[in-house]
This record gives sequence, structure tokens and C-alpha cells, in this order.
Amino acid sequence: MAENIAYPVGLRLSGRRVVVLGAGQVAQRRLPGLVAARADIVLVSPSATPSVEAMADAGEFRWERRAYREGDLEGAWYALIATDDPAANEAASAEGEARRIWCVRSDDAEAATAWTPATGRSEGVTVAVLTGRDPRRSAAVRDAVVEGLQDGTLVAARHRTRTPGVSLVGGGPGDPDLITVRGRRLLAEADVVIADRLGPRDLLDELPSDVEVIDAAKIPYGRAMAQDAINQALIEHAKAGKAVVRLKGGDPFVFGRGMEEIEALARAGVPCTVVPGISSSISVPGAAGIPVTHRGVAHEFTVVSGHVAPEDPRSLVDWSALAKLRGTLVLLMAVERIGPIAAALVAYGRSADTPVAVIQEGTMATQRRVDATLATVAQTVLAEGVRPPAVIVIGEVVTVGPGNQR
Repeated sequence: MAENIAYPVGLRLSGRRVVVLGAGQVAQRRLPGLVAARADIVLVSPSATPSVEAMADAGEFRWERRAYREGDLEGAWYALIATDDPAANEAASAEGEARRIWCVRSDDAEAATAWTPATGRSEGVTVAVLTGRDPRRSAAVRDAVVEGLQDGTLVAARHRTRTPGVSLVGGGPGDPDLITVRGRRLLAEADVVIADRLGPRDLLDELPSDVEVIDAAKIPYGRAMAQDAINQALIEHAKAGKAVVRLKGGDPFVFGRGMEEIEALARAGVPCTVVPGISSSISVPGAAGIPVTHRGVAHEFTVVSGHVAPEDPRSLVDWSALAKLRGTLVLLMAVERIGPIAAALVAYGRSADTPVAVIQEGTMATQRRVDATLATVAQTVLAEGVRPPAVIVIGEVVTVGPGNQR
């Protein structure tokens, strides 16, 4: 016997009558998709699962609490036949055939006139997969395609609907697996990428050769592309009709000057989308096995920029107040000023024995951790040759957990 080959088609069911017979597990799985398609759904079943009943109670479709009877499919565009009564299924299928209504049969795929594919959605794309009688394979293929679209490993850039502009993307702490799904997808669709040194650099190697990558060269205390030059580059490329990704390390709004760039874009009339990222202030300690909060140890944590020393008149940090806090203190950009910072905390009342962990290049293959106390951290950082980027964690949480008792 020749294999039955399905002809794939997308049904536009908005406002059109769809009849669902049966309200068990099959209907429970299929009804949300029909609701999302804005179909005019009539459910016919004497009973229902709690989830289906809750949907009916919420007014998502009309429920007629009875068994199927001849004529229920009149006026329908599509029907899902999923009762536990084989005779009722056969009768409804015959009615659908007579009325030329596409019918899915949950109990007998070969007797159906339509099959339900394994479906998934990602940013306006619907993926539907049919593999004959192997639903698990259909689901596996669907999952692989959707995941690829979501994380950018399957490049399918928009052409008709893509709007030029800037996406301000937080790249996370450095490990390319820790960028958000949306951030990676936008990166895969970009025409131009303006990247910081602390962004997930490995992802740049995966971009197509026609993508222009601009190094913002924001190296701490070294050569830097002036912020106004970065702003101007974003504006010029966006106004040239390009999809631009501004790739930053961590989160754009955690010491990332993201708002300055958004304000410049707004003044220039350039649309901007913000994609939050995982801040290194929590992800790097986590990668090193340090919780920034822990029950009975720390119920708060404070993130502070350490790029200005405490004695510098430009400092906006109240180090005396920080020293009095009982929670965890996380310092970013503080390696070169940890000496005066530690001295200030001790001078304002924090115990010199307070544990300190310094995590260099957190989440990367080169990650390393150095432990000390407030009294010894300056000398330890110097002796161990610790260099930026590094996250410094101060507080009792440094000693919490397996392997952290030092």
C-alpha cells in the first residue's frame, strides 16, 4: 500500500467554527492552540479534565455538556474528534467526510482526513512537523528547529518585516551560553554589531562574514572608543537602514552606560530595543559557588562600582554606610582600587577578618578564584597577579557551601 503523504497547510481559523468532541487529555493539549488561533470553539463532551473545565469557566470557548450527536459538525471548518467512545468517533468522522470538514482523529490517524503536526513558535515563526506515525520524532525535530531559532544557532534573518534600529543587548558575564535567547537571536540577525571587550566574544566568530563587527575597545583604563563616538556609530548605521546590535557585557544598565546610549538614540529619533542580560554581579559569584544571599547568613546584597577610590572627591559611594551593612558587598571594576576600598571599610567598622573572594574572568574557561580577608586582600591580589575583569565578593557568604569553608 502506498504511504499516505500529508499536504501541509496553515489554517486561518479566527472567528470560524471549530468543534472539539471529547474533553480529555488530547483536547487539553490541543485547545490552547485553537484558542490562540481565535477560533470560535464549541466543545461537546459530558465531562472534562479540570484544566479544560477551567478554560471553559474562563469563557475561552463554549462547552455543551453532553455526548456527540448527528449534526454537531454543521457549519464547522475544522473538527477534533477525541472522545473515548469508538462508535461516536466513527459517526462524527463519517459526518465530517459527508460535510467535507477536515477532521483529526485521536484514536485512528489512518481514518482521519487531517493530522495535527508537532508545532512550536518563536518570534512570529510557526514550526509544524509531520513524520507520519512517529509523533516523538515529530516533536524532536520541532524542538530542534525552535531551539535553533530561539538561540540563533539556526540563522533565519528577517527580510520583509525587519525594522532598522538598535538592539541594546546585555551579553551576560562572558560565557556565550549565558546570553539570553532573545539576545542571541538578535545577534544572529544583525547587520552591524558594536561590541565591548567584555561581551561574549566567542559569539562574534559565529556571525556571517557580511556582518560588520565594530570593536568599541572599551578596555578598562586603556584605549577606549569615546562614548560619543559609539553613540554616533549606532545612529549612523541605524539611519542607514541597518539592524544594529550594541553588544555589552553583563546587563546594559548595571554600570554599562546603557541609558546614555538610549538617550542619544532617542534624541536622534532612532528606535531602540533593550534586551536585559545576566549581570556579572550575581552570575560570577554563582559560577564560583558563592550565593550572594543565604538564609541565616545574608538577607541582602549591594552592588558597587569600584572604579573610583573612596578618597577621590568624584566618588558617589557612601563607604561609611556600606561598612555598617550586614549583608554581602559585591564590587565591580575594583581590582586596582581594592586596597583603599578594603581599608575604608575596615576604618568605618567592618571587621578586618571579613572573608573576601576575588573571581577573575568569571564563567570563562580561564576563571580563577582567590580568597582573602579585608585585611589581606590588597596584598593577595598583588601577589597572585589578579587583573581585570574580576568580581570581588565581601561577606560571610564567601564561606558558605561545599568547598567554601576556608
